[in-house]
Amino acid sequence: RWVLSLRCRGSRNLMSALRRAVEVDFKDKDKHRSQGLYLLTTGIPDQETHAISAYVAEVCRGFDLQLHVCLFSVMEDVDSNGIISGRYANPTETATAFKEIVEVANGRFHWFGEAGIFESDDIIVIMSEMEKANDYSQKCAFLVESLKQRS
Repeated sequence: RWVLSLRCRGSRNLMSALRRAVEVDFKDKDKHRSQGLYLLTTGIPDQETHAISAYVAEVCRGFDLQLHVCLFSVMEDVDSNGIISGRYANPTETATAFKEIVEVANGRFHWFGEAGIFESDDIIVIMSEMEKANDYSQKCAFLVESLKQRS
């Protein structure tokens, strides 16, 4: 269910956007079976990671709620409106911060840019399933071969 679209309007005030989403759309938590928040972002939030993580952990415990993050890395430090963020972090530091936030929210993290996908929890799961399938296939082939040799 898509409920709310939030823009930080020239800043990366993630805490304010999260509070607004939770207070407006999740106040009647008993009416909702499962909810997810999807954050599409290009940079690190204005607030410190530990503060956002603590808030998200508290909110996710109170609701059946997950926060998922899609980080799009851009090469410039200025957004499309020419606004420089109040807090700076390089792309790797930004990804690390969002992975920490997503972890406490039981969500998923996806990091991509103009060059393609850098990291994605979904792709990691798919690759793991493919490796398991390949392993099972090899075991089955070995079993079939050993049965052929017996007969």
